[in-house]
Amino acid sequence: MSRISIIVPVYFNADTLEDLYRDMAEKILPKLEDYELVFVDDGSEDDSWEIINRIKQQDPRTVCVKLSRNFGEHAALLAGLSVCTGDCAVTKQADLQEDSSIILEMYESWKRGNKVVLAVRSERKENPVYVFFANLYYGLIRSLVNKNMPVGGCDCYLIDRKVIEVLERLDEKNSSLTLQVLWAGFQTDRVEFVRQEREKGESRWTMSKRIKLIMDSIMSFSYFPLRVMTLLGVGFDILAFILLILVLVEKFTKGVPILGWSSIMCVMLLASGLIMSMLGILGEYIWRTLDAARKRPPFIIDEVK
Repeated sequence: MSRISIIVPVYFNADTLEDLYRDMAEKILPKLEDYELVFVDDGSEDDSWEIINRIKQQDPRTVCVKLSRNFGEHAALLAGLSVCTGDCAVTKQADLQEDSSIILEMYESWKRGNKVVLAVRSERKENPVYVFFANLYYGLIRSLVNKNMPVGGCDCYLIDRKVIEVLERLDEKNSSLTLQVLWAGFQTDRVEFVRQEREKGESRWTMSKRIKLIMDSIMSFSYFPLRVMTLLGVGFDILAFILLILVLVEKFTKGVPILGWSSIMCVMLLASGLIMSMLGILGEYIWRTLDAARKRPPFIIDEVK
């Protein structure tokens, strides 16, 4: 008999947790051979922890994990993977925007031998502006990082115990867990679903977190920013050499005086801005190297019940 671990990262989800459990209890839990529910409280400051413990009273196969503070969804999922005991594990968002029944489809796919099963969004019934920028991000990732990233993206995936062990060995910070799963390269299948609009609660997925995800995704899996810096430097060198030749030719053939204080200042300001931007990119890489060298754990578990 195989066991599946359902890992739910929780961050200010007090208003949806009980609905989430009822949804899973009605649609999937009775149909599973063996399961465990792993709720990871990622430093929530609402009643999430108390509600998780109430769910445990209803279902003894629930594991309650409390982190010492907010470490982010990446760390919360890793914490859940570190304590789960299933032969496979599936991630589940707590916002009720994905149908719980897709877990059964993913579980059956795993039984057929697939080590990774991605829940791919075939459609998103959300704000069109948000959907546009989300698709833009996934298109960027497919172009620069990993061509296997699904067109609609994915937050939910099922992984085999072997994949879990690989992720634990990687022990990366400032990264994307989804891209780590794709990078591992195990046999992968896909299950499509329609992502619904959020009905309860407020999303904590802020703009700053989105920007950090973009930077982490690109810098952890691609040297594209460094190559852009090199190409910009070479391009400016070529442009400067061509302009120098043109100025000298006009000076010695037509007697045109070398003037242009304003144009020189514009070029200097542009070049200075590019240099500062490049230093910022290098600083991001240096910071990530320092963060990894300090070997601080990506999460700290305060309590497990």
